[in-house]
Amino acid sequence: MKRLIFAFIALTSVAMEAQNINDAVRYSSSDLYGTARYRAMSGAFGALGGDLSSLNVNPAGSAVFLRSFGSISLDVANKENEVSYFDGFTSNSNNNLDLGQAGVVFVFDSNNESNAWRKFTIGFNYAKTSDFEDDYLIAGTNAPTSIGNYFLDYANGVPLDLLMPMDDETVSSLYSWLGENEGYGSQQALLGYQGYIINADNPDDMENRTYNSAVAQGTYDQEYTYAATGMNGKFSFNFATQFQDNLYLGLNLNSHFLDYERVTIMDELNENGGAINSIYFEDNLRTVGSGFSFQLGGIARLGNRVRLGASYESPTWYSISEETTQYLETNEAVVNPNIVNIYPEYTLQTPGKYTGSLAVLFGTQGLISFDYSYKDYSNNKFKPTGDPGFNAQNTLMEQNLKAASTYRIGGEYRIEAFSLRGGYRFEESPYQNETTIGDLQGYSLGVGYNFGNARLDFAYDAYDQERNPQLYQVGLTDTALINRTNSNYTLTLSFGI
Repeated sequence: MKRLIFAFIALTSVAMEAQNINDAVRYSSSDLYGTARYRAMSGAFGALGGDLSSLNVNPAGSAVFLRSFGSISLDVANKENEVSYFDGFTSNSNNNLDLGQAGVVFVFDSNNESNAWRKFTIGFNYAKTSDFEDDYLIAGTNAPTSIGNYFLDYANGVPLDLLMPMDDETVSSLYSWLGENEGYGSQQALLGYQGYIINADNPDDMENRTYNSAVAQGTYDQEYTYAATGMNGKFSFNFATQFQDNLYLGLNLNSHFLDYERVTIMDELNENGGAINSIYFEDNLRTVGSGFSFQLGGIARLGNRVRLGASYESPTWYSISEETTQYLETNEAVVNPNIVNIYPEYTLQTPGKYTGSLAVLFGTQGLISFDYSYKDYSNNKFKPTGDPGFNAQNTLMEQNLKAASTYRIGGEYRIEAFSLRGGYRFEESPYQNETTIGDLQGYSLGVGYNFGNARLDFAYDAYDQERNPQLYQVGLTDTALINRTNSNYTLTLSFGI
């Protein structure tokens, strides 16, 4: 069988591990990033406006500004993970300082008093939407399942001929060729076979397609390390206008970017008496992407006290490219392909979002605001949809994801130059089982001081959420229970222009 050898390979998307339902949820979700005032009120700004981060919810919010305005926000995030896995328990925390928001709005008033269009605004805003920085250790004794099952499941169905290098061929060149011609699953089978984790049922038959594990049955001491970095963010160009005294309309054109790096390591030991008693498996993923979306919104004033808001956020159309590397070591062999798998660029279409808002103002003393958002995660789509691998993932998303509602309520009370704020939010799980990622509950507090032409605001917000991630998509599909607490501190400087 003739094989072509590549140092860098371009894989078809069929049976690719790199794109799956969990990635789609990760890239289509957003968190509560923005100004300190916005975060202190848990993001309930859809009917309020007058804050740069209100544009994240309703682009009509910039027309509420009475004068040109700018703001910049820094945030410190602290993530704490408590992890349970069989008989094991671990915990960790990490901190991250980053720019959460920066933007400016220019207000242009009409000089014609008879003009029904009172003003228009042009705004530019950067917003961090998701933080991928995370790490945790899953450790425990797994009684029924070894990481060897991962390689075994991928190997069954693959001809033995594809797992044995020819006389003039290396394991690295064969790994490269398999990725180009047979797909991700065959590469995993090769790793397992060359690491002596799996054996052919009939080693003398090059067409053999069934295998058995060289890892003896029993108990397995497993340590699974997850470490990720990166973020998702967007740049928004905003245009809004005020019609007469009671209606504000707005449009956002958004440019998105994402950068995600992940390393997973499985380190497994056993004393079961088989040929393989130690397995170290490392998998590295790098994802970069860019996308586009738009938002439409309006705010109506019903008298001096009540405001209503409505907005629509379109799907985000991402163009994404990915690359992976892998390394395997057992007590019998080291399999280090030294190959970067370069995947073809693909498209992810995230679901759109609808938001309705209500705010009640009590003169200059304070306000209460409420937002409700609806987003159907089952509408996530990998494209091209005609690709068998993407089509299978799209079907999984239709079956396992669902529409999720988000409720946010916030309030503000002013005492002369000081403002006291608080809020609460509840976000439903996007998963049908509601356990892969559980519901999110969060609360927030904040304080601000108005210097006249400038304002300084501080916010603290936190949320709790349970997660039950699978270690791998096949073979070793056991889950760990992760209780996550995320705490954030935000400081914003705002100023008139």
